[in-house]
Amino acid sequence: MMTTNYHYLLDLVKEATPPQDGIVSRTIFQDPSVKAVLFGFAPGQALTEHTTAKPAMLLFLQGEAHLGLGTDQHEARAGTWLHLPPHQPHAITARSAVVMLLLLFQGTAAPQGIAE
Repeated sequence: MMTTNYHYLLDLVKEATPPQDGIVSRTIFQDPSVKAVLFGFAPGQALTEHTTAKPAMLLFLQGEAHLGLGTDQHEARAGTWLHLPPHQPHAITARSAVVMLLLLFQGTAAPQGIAE
């Protein structure tokens, strides 16, 4: 007998189809250490500059967006990954239909990974 303790989604993009207008978000997983939220942005939609008290990671899965990171400006497209420390000002503007995964860590630091 197998116990199912995992969560499986075959295609994250299909889980957050961008709307014709506006932004949709859907929490796909949450436990005491991390919250995973999928976002779908219609072209031209934006999250104005804001911060979070927790560390976060963003992974862009579809589309193109403009990122404001404090005074820095960057572009994002499918495959773009970003780590945000707590209290980092950031804004996102969708240039096309965008699907993005947000991982919001509930502790004070994101898990340690492979060092550069």
